[in-house]
Parts: sequence; structure tokens; C-alpha cells
Amino acid sequence: MLDYQCLLTDEQIIQFITKGYVVLHNELPDQLHDAVRDKINVVLHEEGNPGNNILPRVPEIQQFFETPVVKGALTSVLGPDYYMHPHRHCHYNQPGDPLPGGGQWHKDGYWSSMRSHRPWWAMIFYYMQDITEEMGPTAIMPGTAYYEKFVGDQGETLLPTGKAGTMVLVHFDLWHKASLNVSDMDRYMLKFQFVRLRAPESPSWNHQEKEMSFTGGTPYAHLNLWRDIWNWMRGEPGQGMPSATGDQAQVEQLAEELKSEDETVRARAADQAGLLGEKAASLAPELGQMLNDREPVALNVSYALGRMGSAGINELICRMSEGTTQIAQRAAYGLQGAGAGAVPGLLALLEHANEKRRALAVFVLGMIVPSSNEAVSALKACLQDPSDWVRRNAVEALGIMGREAGDVCQALANVLEQSLLQEEEREAAGPDDTDISQQSYILNKMGYTAALSLLRTAKATDVPIVIHSLEQALHSKDRYVRAYAFETLTHLRTPEATDVLIRYYRPARWCPDTTKASTF
Repeated sequence: MLDYQCLLTDEQIIQFITKGYVVLHNELPDQLHDAVRDKINVVLHEEGNPGNNILPRVPEIQQFFETPVVKGALTSVLGPDYYMHPHRHCHYNQPGDPLPGGGQWHKDGYWSSMRSHRPWWAMIFYYMQDITEEMGPTAIMPGTAYYEKFVGDQGETLLPTGKAGTMVLVHFDLWHKASLNVSDMDRYMLKFQFVRLRAPESPSWNHQEKEMSFTGGTPYAHLNLWRDIWNWMRGEPGQGMPSATGDQAQVEQLAEELKSEDETVRARAADQAGLLGEKAASLAPELGQMLNDREPVALNVSYALGRMGSAGINELICRMSEGTTQIAQRAAYGLQGAGAGAVPGLLALLEHANEKRRALAVFVLGMIVPSSNEAVSALKACLQDPSDWVRRNAVEALGIMGREAGDVCQALANVLEQSLLQEEEREAAGPDDTDISQQSYILNKMGYTAALSLLRTAKATDVPIVIHSLEQALHSKDRYVRAYAFETLTHLRTPEATDVLIRYYRPARWCPDTTKASTF
């Protein structure tokens, strides 16, 4: 059991929510860091970058992630049963490379059909050597995790540095890039990804204070968005902040500020309107029109509407139904924050003619906790929707709901098996030009999502239901379907599951010492 002293503090969690990162340090022997770095150096130069196989190729790396510091930090952000995702990479930055890692600010490719502001995913950037700014550490831009578009000069560039064992725990969607290495030393960084398996039921960090305190240091303030995440991580989604005191004069003042030519003023006014809650409901129609504003403003608008009761919810539902795809997606985040009051409108959207609107409604229903029986039944019905987008979102939503979704393992196992049968057809058909997910790294998207949802939901008593599909998934053409099936069987750990794993282990065993220079 982790000592609570190893968990993050309120201040660190607030920094993670608002700025998207926390810098930590592993107190490990220099000899271990040196040995791993030297081994990686040999691998990179003699064999090439092993990509996802960096861990089995250099298994000593696992020791970096078994320390109380790392376990405490990941538990604090993702809950006690977080999972190390099978994608990982060693980033090698050589002196003089003019475009390290491509040289562009970016977000990593995501694993769901839609990015979630709430931390279901996180990454660690780990340095095995003393790292200085001259050596080209991975640059991060604090406070940008919730932006789809890069904010450019409005953001601050931060270059984390420190002794060997320095690591940066980041929100999965934080904008980052490799920086120039102007030293005379090679720079190595390990990027590992982690995923949350359960929605939080209580704080998983060293939690002392109920209310958040904000310190600035971000391109824009997003008080309602940040509070939504804070309360969700505390196991109290939808609680929000107590409505601020205000009168009609203040509402009228905010209405004027919403018309300002200065987007910072508009963003602040939208945030303040959200803090007033239903007292500012008269602003809902005007705010609805601003969902097409610049992204930082629109985010505040969406979360503000989510706090304005039925007037705000109705506006968001209308915009999700009738607005552009971008507006509909922005509205989805506000409806997520609105909680149970948004469920009736979302259920109605499941009948929308446009598959993207139905898929967004499914996404939001999966994020609203506690879920209602009606919502669960509707999501199960969506497994038969003609749209791949809708079905995939329904599969993920049922997994995210976990125990609240009830008995879903049979349905998820059926989806997984069907996706495996279709792999041959997809391979013969070639690339799918109609796939707009831009997730070419996931070959079997439906199977990938079903396997992850089984990892989140399956229990030992479900083994007779899921064992066949999981065993078949170990031979999927998609590396991540195989990985999730493997991990699910490991979690279940019944005699039947163990037998399947042993039979899989024997031919799949990989020796990190066997290379082209040493074949036996």
C-alpha cells in the first residue's frame, strides 16, 4: 500500500489540472540510470529504435516506474489501478539536429474517438541523465491541454530540467515538442503513456482542501472547466462551485463585456457568467452564439452554459443538434459538465439523422456519472447503430461506466469477436478512405475499444463469457488489441485465464539479449 506522503498534494493536482504538468524526481542510483542509458545507446545505434519494444528490449526500464514517487503520482492522477499503455518510445535528440522529432508543436495521437478534458490518460517524459536547456529537453506549453488549436505566442515555452531521474508527468493532450540540442551530448528521453481504468469515486491524492486555489500562469483562465475536472477527480462530478453572488446589474455588465473586441475580456466574462450559474441564465442565447468564437473563449462559453440550469442545457443541446461539427463538439464538453440534467436532451439526440451528433451524444452520456438506467439501456441499444462512430463510442461509454453499466461483458465480447472476424475483410479492402478518425495506428478500432472496455469491466465471474473472445484477440492483427486482451487476462487471473496466458507466453517469449550480434 502506498504511503500517502508519496501521493501528490492539492497544489500539485491543481497545477496538473490548470497547467497540465508536474515535474518530479526519482531518487535512484546513478549506476542504474547510466546502465540503462548505455544499453539504450547500443540498441539505437546497432539495431535501430525498437519503438514499443523498448521495454522488453531494455527491461531494466521497468524499475523507473516501480518507485513510490511514480506510483504515487500516477495513482493521484489516474487512480490506483492505472495501466501502463503498450505504446512507448525512446526519443533520441542528437546535437545539431535542426528538426528534432519533426520540430513542431503537437499533441500526441489520441486513443479514443474524442479527446476528454478529464484525465483518463497521462504521459511521463523520463530523463536518464542530467538534463539542461542546452541539451534539448522536450518543451511543454503550460495550460494548453484543452485546446485543439495551437495558441502560438500566447503560450509560454517551458524547458523542464534537472538531475538524472527527472520526469515530467503531463496531461495527455498538452502541447509539446522536442527542442534544439545545442550541447555536445546526446539526449535520451523515455515517453511512456498510462490510462485510467475507473472513474474516480473519491480523491486518490493527498487531498486536504475542498476548494481550488488558482495561481495563474496559463494563457487563459478556465475556472468552470478546471472546477469540473477537480470535482470529477474528487468523485463529486457536477458539484461545481457555489454560485457567486451577483445581481441584474452585474449580469448586464457581463452582457456588455461579452461583446468586447478583446477576446481576453470575452473569455473572462463567459467564465464569470458561469460562476453566477442560473442567475445569469438570461445570457444563454447570447452565449450560445459565441460557441463559434475563438477556442479559449468558446471553452468558457460551453462550460458556463453547462452551469446555467435548463436554459444553458437547452442552448447546448440546440447547438449540438443544429450547429457546425466544431460547435457541436464544443457543446458536448459543456453538457458533460451539466450532469444529469442534460440526459433527457442527449437521449433525444440519439435519434438525430447525423451520425456525428449521435456519436457526440453517446460520448457525453458515457461521461455523466452517476448514470441512469435509461441512459445505460440507450447506450446498449446504440451497439446496433449503423454508424461505426456511434457503435465505437457506445462501446467505450459502457466501459467507462464500469459497474454502473451492469452486465455488459457479453455484449462487449460479441463486439470484439465480430471485429476480429472482419479484420481479414479490412485487410483485403485496403486503406479506408472514409475513416475520418486520423488514427491509422489503430488497425481494428472497434476491437481496440471493445478490448479496452473489457479490461475496465470484466471480473473473474465473467471469465466463462469473455475467455473465448480474449483468447482469439491474442492473435489479432492489431498490436493494441492483443495487448489489451493480454492485460485483461492478466487482471482476471483465474485458472482458465492463466492457462490461456501460458499457452500464449511460450511461443511469444522474447529474449532481450538476442540480437544480430548474439543470436544464440
